[in-house]
Amino acid sequence: MGQIHKRFTDEQIRMLFQRYRQGQLSQGDMQELFGIGRSRFFVLLQGYRRDPEGFSIAYQRKTPTKLSAEVETEMTRALLREKEIVEDPDLPISGNNYTAIQERLAEKGIQVSLTTIIKRAKKLGCHKPRRKRRVHDREVLTASIGALVQHDSSLHQWSPFAQEKWYLITSIDDYSRKILFADFFPKETTWAHIQATQALIQRNGLPLRYYVDSLRVFRFVQGRDSFWRNHVLETDDIDTQWRKMMRILGIDVTHALSPQAKGKVERPYRRLGGQPTEGGIDSTKYHLPIVHKVIDYFMNINI
Repeated sequence: MGQIHKRFTDEQIRMLFQRYRQGQLSQGDMQELFGIGRSRFFVLLQGYRRDPEGFSIAYQRKTPTKLSAEVETEMTRALLREKEIVEDPDLPISGNNYTAIQERLAEKGIQVSLTTIIKRAKKLGCHKPRRKRRVHDREVLTASIGALVQHDSSLHQWSPFAQEKWYLITSIDDYSRKILFADFFPKETTWAHIQATQALIQRNGLPLRYYVDSLRVFRFVQGRDSFWRNHVLETDDIDTQWRKMMRILGIDVTHALSPQAKGKVERPYRRLGGQPTEGGIDSTKYHLPIVHKVIDYFMNINI
């Protein structure tokens, strides 16, 4: 049903409220005529009682219909810079982050809706449609917090101003999807993953199970026998240092068969990967300690 101010004139509204006050129409009749709920009806009735003769429901826009030339210029500049980053093959950005653009504009005192930003992006040719992904039916389900922690790492150049690539190691609770650990490391080593596990346990306690891939840090994987040699040790016949530590702590370990099988920990990389890059666009110096501020922010939210 259309809006009230498009279906009734002010004179018709005042006449109906007058008949309501005289007892000729009930509250239910009025709500049915207007197509509104109880709360909205009493808001209108209160306004009519304050000024029966001058009561009006005419719509009055509170914001200007057009953006100023300065706002358009700033928005265009931000979208073009975003396009350069998205199209850079060395950066871990696969799509546009319009929320980040909106936040950067707000820092300059410019308030623009996401819908407007997206429309301008499409008009300028800066919009990159999302790729349709195949539905993955292998899903890990848990029923409580701490039952399963998904743990993984990712290597990228996290900023256009960074001179080298860093490893981002993250751990996420499977049930609540809260990031329990996230930090950057210059190299991916067994000791780095041990430090990550230690920090998580000291802060949150012991989980029941870890969900990781088959990286050499987590699992000993042996290839097949060949004509030239026969293997003495098979897969999982020996524990890695990280696996020995988990056995001592009494934490079970499950290995994912594919990256899609641990999508909950892969998904934050798109968010964590984009934010340091976009947050460092205006920085002339971008080093490893700076991005820890971004990580500290995401440690307090769910993704």
